Amino acid sequence: MEVFEYKGRNNHGEIMTGTIESPSRDAVAQWLLTTGISPITINLQSDSTRELPQWLQRIIESSTFKLRDLLLFTRQMATMIKAGVPMIQSLASIQKSTINKTLVRILRGMRADLEKGADLSTALAQHPKFFNEYYVAMVRVGENSGQLEEIFRRLSAQIEFEDHMQKKIKSALRYPSFVLIAIAIAVGILTLFVIPVFATFFDKFGATLPLMTRVLIVASNFALNYWWFVLGIAAGCFYGFRLFVSQRAGRYQWDKFKLRLPIAGNILKKATLSRFCRALSTASKSGVPLIQAFTLVSRVVDNAFYEDRILSMRAGIERGESMLRVSQASGIFMPLELQMIAVGEETGDIDGMLAKVADIYQEDVEYDIARLSEAIEPIVMTALGILVLILMLGIFLPMWQLGAAVRGRH
Repeated sequence: MEVFEYKGRNNHGEIMTGTIESPSRDAVAQWLLTTGISPITINLQSDSTRELPQWLQRIIESSTFKLRDLLLFTRQMATMIKAGVPMIQSLASIQKSTINKTLVRILRGMRADLEKGADLSTALAQHPKFFNEYYVAMVRVGENSGQLEEIFRRLSAQIEFEDHMQKKIKSALRYPSFVLIAIAIAVGILTLFVIPVFATFFDKFGATLPLMTRVLIVASNFALNYWWFVLGIAAGCFYGFRLFVSQRAGRYQWDKFKLRLPIAGNILKKATLSRFCRALSTASKSGVPLIQAFTLVSRVVDNAFYEDRILSMRAGIERGESMLRVSQASGIFMPLELQMIAVGEETGDIDGMLAKVADIYQEDVEYDIARLSEAIEPIVMTALGILVLILMLGIFLPMWQLGAAVRGRH
């Protein structure tokens, strides 16, 4: 069957658009009329991404498929399974209601896999860019245990938590990012346009300029005459950094360095630990063996340093050590969290205690993020102060000196 894009008006005169898989345009028109939509246009969807290079297609797909799309899909799957809708029909219904073309393509491929006899976890595993190992393993556990609806609900809560943390961090970083960008633009304008004018003005008087002024003029001339070299250096640094973090050792060092950053490092540390504890609690509560759960969770924390620590905890569990002992040896938990883990292990409710530890870290992260702007404001003001000081010493001071010299002659 082909995929058609339709446009029509409902009974209230509102424009309705979407996509639907159907054998013909006539069938699409008939379906629209039965749903109370008067069709305006029905066109065969052009799969333009197939004509693009594979690397460009991957970039487009990764940029159009967001965490919010995964959350919506997971919630819809839980609702469909609860209602007893067959799996293929569930995917077809979700496909009709989504406007994300990347997700439509994924759902179409999953339906084809299910029609060939594959189970849902196998169909999900064919799209690792969108469904990671943790997600696939959880669904596989749900299929084997007959608790697929509950698994999707737990995955939904986990993804909602991730989405919430991402939004909080982005919101907190928005203000300082705008300020830093504004400072960078101001410095660029001064270097390329303002300082050359002042340099010409100073040359007319032939005066001896202060050191800071001479430095600014030399930097401005270099940027104007060798801008291509400056851009090349910037591009080389960017490419070198990307190459460095693409290697296992480089990514480990970079992720470790991020955790040591002032202000932001503490937030990243708590957010990562909260993600680890919640994911491990969800996996263990869903019936995933503890050793396998550690392996899966280590790949979703998105930090190579913590991934190494989690795998060392898994090795300790394999040797028969207790959860408390491996947590202490990892060196990533505070005494309060270690005490809660010890209580959970003694009472047999380690899953519940891990969830509570995750809640504690989440509350700390939200509190720190709420105060992030206040904490960063002194740093931003210091940067602005340094910029103003440079301008005062480099541009305005020699102007005042020249003005005083001219008044002295009179």
